[in-house]
Formats: sequence, C-alpha cells, structure tokens
Amino acid sequence: MDLQPDDTADATTAGLTSHAMLVPWGLFAQQIGLIERLREAPVAQRTRDHTPQDKVIEFFVATLSGCPYLQDISQGAHPLDQDQVVAQAWGQERWADYSGVSRTLAACSSDTVAALEAALIDVSRPFLEQEVLLVLRQQGVLLYDGDLTGRPVSNSSRSYPEAAFGWMDDEVRLGYQAVLVSMDSPTYGRLWLSVQQHPGDTVACTQALALVQAAEARTGVRPRRRTELLAQRIAAQESLLQTATTQQADAEAQISPAQQKLLSAEAECQAWREQVMALEVVYVSEGREERPHSTLAQARHKLAICERRRSRREQALAQARRRLERAQQRSVLLQHDLQALRQRLVQFEEDNRRNGSPIRAIFRLDAGFGSGANVTLLIEMGYDVYTKAHNAQTTRALRRRVSASTVWTRVGKNAEMVTWEGLTMPNCPYPLDMGLERFRTGDDWRYAVLLHYGTDPVTHAPVQWFSSYNGRQTIEAGIKESKGVLHLHHFKVRSAAGLAIQALFTAFAANFIRWAAEWLQRSSLKNRSL
Repeated sequence: MDLQPDDTADATTAGLTSHAMLVPWGLFAQQIGLIERLREAPVAQRTRDHTPQDKVIEFFVATLSGCPYLQDISQGAHPLDQDQVVAQAWGQERWADYSGVSRTLAACSSDTVAALEAALIDVSRPFLEQEVLLVLRQQGVLLYDGDLTGRPVSNSSRSYPEAAFGWMDDEVRLGYQAVLVSMDSPTYGRLWLSVQQHPGDTVACTQALALVQAAEARTGVRPRRRTELLAQRIAAQESLLQTATTQQADAEAQISPAQQKLLSAEAECQAWREQVMALEVVYVSEGREERPHSTLAQARHKLAICERRRSRREQALAQARRRLERAQQRSVLLQHDLQALRQRLVQFEEDNRRNGSPIRAIFRLDAGFGSGANVTLLIEMGYDVYTKAHNAQTTRALRRRVSASTVWTRVGKNAEMVTWEGLTMPNCPYPLDMGLERFRTGDDWRYAVLLHYGTDPVTHAPVQWFSSYNGRQTIEAGIKESKGVLHLHHFKVRSAAGLAIQALFTAFAANFIRWAAEWLQRSSLKNRSL
C-alpha cells in the first residue's frame, strides 16, 4: 500500500500542539479512510455542537494519545480538547468536552459496536492481506499467538455490566477477560487480529475455537483441514459406540432376571411372614412357650434367611439398573460426540472444497488452552501446534518416565528439557511430541510439559523448541503495551457497548501506530530522494 500525505493537509500542521504525533496520525487516518468509516457507525443520540460519531472518533484519538482516564481529555496536563491543531488533523473543527464523549459512549449500542468493528476490519484488511502475502512469500508459514488476559476492577464494584469473579493477576478478582489473537509480522513485528471481551469467569480452554475462527476471518486464509484424521477418529468412535450398544443390550438383558429373582424372594418372604404370624396366634392361644428349636423359632429363622436373600436380590437389581444407566449414558454421550464429529467432518470437507490456496500455519498457545480436546481440534483444523499441557496428569506421567540416569538438555539459563516422540495425552488421540521441562527455583524444581504437533523435528532440537515456544513473549509484550501504553486496563467507561468499543480501539490503535510509522518512514525517504 503506497500512501502519501495529502498536500492540502499542510495547513493543519501550522500552529502549536502538545500531541505532535497525533497530527501525522490524523493525516494517515484520513488517507486510509478511517475517519469516514467511523462516521458511518449508528449512535442513537442527537447532534448539538458535535455529532456523536465525531465524539467516538475523539475517544479513539484519546486512546492513541495514551489517556489513562476519560476525563484526561479535558482535565489532563495537556488537554486534548484544547488542541485545535490535532482536531483539524482529524477532520474536526474542535473537540468536545470529555463529559460529552462519556454521554455518547453511554448511548452506544450493540449495533454501534458491530458497525465500528466492521469499519476497523475493513480499514485493516489491505494491510493484513499485504502482510499475509509477504509472510507466506518469505517464510512459507503464518504464525499466530493466542492468549487470555484479565482486566480486573474493584472487587466491591457493582456498576460494571457482566463483570464476574475469575483468575486474574495470580488471584481471584472481579472483572473481565480479554481473548486476543495476534499474527507474527516481518514488517510490523506483531499485528493484533482480534480482541473479544468476556466476563471474568471465562477460562482459556473454552476459547480455542474462537481464536482460530477470528484469525482465519481476519487474514482470509487457512490451512487444509486434516479430514483424513477426522475420518479415522469417526471410525474409531463408531467402533466404541457399537461396543457400548452391545454392553447396553447386555445390561438391559440382566434387568428382567434380576426383577424375577427379587419377586420370587419377596413372595417367599411373604409366605414365611404369614406362617410366622399364624404360629404366633396358635402359640398365644394355646399358651405355649417359644423354644429355640420350636416350630415357631424355625419359621422365624427361615423368614430371616428369606429377608436377607430379598435384600441381596434388591441390591443385585439396583446394581443391574446402575450398570444399565451407565451404559445408556455412555451410549448417549458417544452418539452425541459422533454426531458432532460427523458435522465437523462435513464442515471441514466444505472448508477444503472452498479453500483453493491452503497455507501452512502455526498456533502458539499457553497452557490454559492446552487441553486434549483443544489440541485435537487444532490438529484437525490443519494447524501445527505449540502449547503446554493443561492437565497436571500429563506432567506427572512424564516425570515417572525419568530417572536419575536421564540426560537433560539445557535449553535456557535456568531451564532443562528431556523429549519424547509419539506420545498421547488424555482426550487427544493423535501422537504428539512432548518435552518435560524443569526450572530451578531455589532448591526445588518446577515442571511443565511442552506439546507439539507438526513437521518441525522439535525433539531433535530441544533448544530451538524451547525458544520457538517462548517466542510467545511477543503477544505477552503486546498485552503489556496495551495495558501500559494504551491503558487497556483502565476502564474509561462503564457501559457494555463502551467497554467493547474501548477494547476494539485499543487493539486497533496498536496496529494503527505501526502502520502509520511505516507510512511516515516511507514518505520521509521518498521526500528525501526528491
């Protein structure tokens, strides 16, 4: 994309400003059509001195300027709403007071959020498409990183909509979880593809599919689905279902005999119960004393034997019913899973049919996403996977494989690894590369398990494997940037739509700054050559 500053914009740069970079960024925003697109978003609010759309634009500019709080627009050390030069660069006659921006954000709706998200996606598309082509041409593989980061509020707050308690900053806090996915970029280092806000009790393992779908929607490319693996899993599931159906039929067949045995025992008990009652009447009427070996005592003994037999028959019937219930539940669960897998296969076959240019792509995820079900899904969707095991059971199993004679490879300043090929984990039928890593903390070791699926020979190069996975620090650095520079962690509003808009603007702003910097650099070099 070859963009040049508009010569007619020179007048906007005349004057003084305390927000120098916002001026060229405004010119860049006009060049790429951002301002025009943001003005199309519907906001149910009347226009007085400023249109509601222009106040939404002002909110985006405040995000770019690094305002921690909304009131900084008017009450900060260098109030943005007093900066006429910046206003003109962004196509405004003047800025509104922060209170007006606040009221506009409160008036925004889900339709506003959807329109703004669509606008940002459209503006981003040419940059992302260009970078995707560059990555595939230079490296042959797209590299995605996904993560989930907490956005806590005060635990005593009651004014944040849909906030919930969850794990944030190594403790239980009230707030939200932001689910993010980024793309590794040779030009810009990192580009955010999507950010979605969820209640604070959202956990990472439920968001893997959403991350993949967001990445594919933003880049417009995807790998070939591994339908052959999915078809094999369906065949295995059908075999399990057939076995479960047979077990269910066997369990059903055991119910009727158990019921008949119980009925027989109950009838026998009733007969002996009646005989005991009759003998008791005779003994009382004749004044006879019941002796240990008398007819009445023998009848009582027979009744006790029958009662115990009836109790055993009741237990046997209950056990048979529990066995049947378990078999039925297993059959229903397998049928449900099989139906979902068949639907997935149909969808994946359609994906492949419509995918004329499949690409190779890698997803790196932290341990929160590394469940067996998620790893399986990513593999079947065609991705190479770098993650950590979510389940501590996997770590314990690998620790049992090592001994005092095991040779560990140093992979970092304070880290060692030992690796295996072709191992499986719970809820994942596919063989994985696994690396048990340990870190020295004082006199103790901490353990974790790296997981990999793909063509890279990671088990033969554990140092590179460790380094490749920990390249995820690029998304962690991006999260720190969003929180520390663009102040994602400071909630500037308290409406549901306003919070969603802040999250969208923060992620887009990080990309926008990189695009603008590269544009300005190219423009400077071109002007120098002239």
